[in-house]
Amino acid sequence: EILIAELGAINFESFVNTDAGLQAYIQEADFVKEELEELFILQNPDFSIQMEVLTIEQQNWNAEWEKNFEAIEVDGKCVVRAPFHEAKEVEFDIVIEPKMSFGTGHHETTHQMIAQLLQMDVSGKRVLDMGCGTGILAILACMKGANSITGIDIDEWAYENTLENVRKNKCSQIIVKQGGAELLKNCSYDIILANINRNILLNDMESYTKTMQAGAQIAFSGFYTSDISHIDTKARSLGLRLLRQSEKNN
Repeated sequence: EILIAELGAINFESFVNTDAGLQAYIQEADFVKEELEELFILQNPDFSIQMEVLTIEQQNWNAEWEKNFEAIEVDGKCVVRAPFHEAKEVEFDIVIEPKMSFGTGHHETTHQMIAQLLQMDVSGKRVLDMGCGTGILAILACMKGANSITGIDIDEWAYENTLENVRKNKCSQIIVKQGGAELLKNCSYDIILANINRNILLNDMESYTKTMQAGAQIAFSGFYTSDISHIDTKARSLGLRLLRQSEKNN
């Protein structure tokens, strides 16, 4: 732990503990051998620490990623795939370039949100995709005939990635914004999709509900089944009532 702390102070970014010792990673441009050799713990006579410096050869990381990315199908109606996958004959064919963003449909939370959205009538309605990640839910809402769709994410990677995926899927009516619940003032929606995490949902739920018109629906995901009671208690305190729920791998 002391070694990791000292390495972190000189710009090492990630660490892996192995049976043989510690693997520590740093960008080559940030590596200064003299700084490494001068670490306090390496001068401590109570320890004998040996080290080896290796440079990882540059690879086509996109190609490596492509080998492991598989298209998914939800309820026989929706396929989520990368640009290098062949298109399939389904009602909703979504092309996603995930990069650093969350939301390819592989994770249980996103998969279930897609399934829920497939059950919803969004035709002509105003939809909010809160914590949009790759923009996958906003894109599906667009394909299902929503009148207007807004995707919001606080992360810059997600914001840029959603813009890219919106273009790929020709969903020009989707408005993408970078930020959090503060962007919801004076907004109004018929359907809200919030796939984030328990703490943010509990913290921002009141802001979401203030944008809901009479008869509006909101779908929550991004938490464990053990968190359902907390989500449900908060939702009921804000005047919401539970319509249905689903579970996949807890």
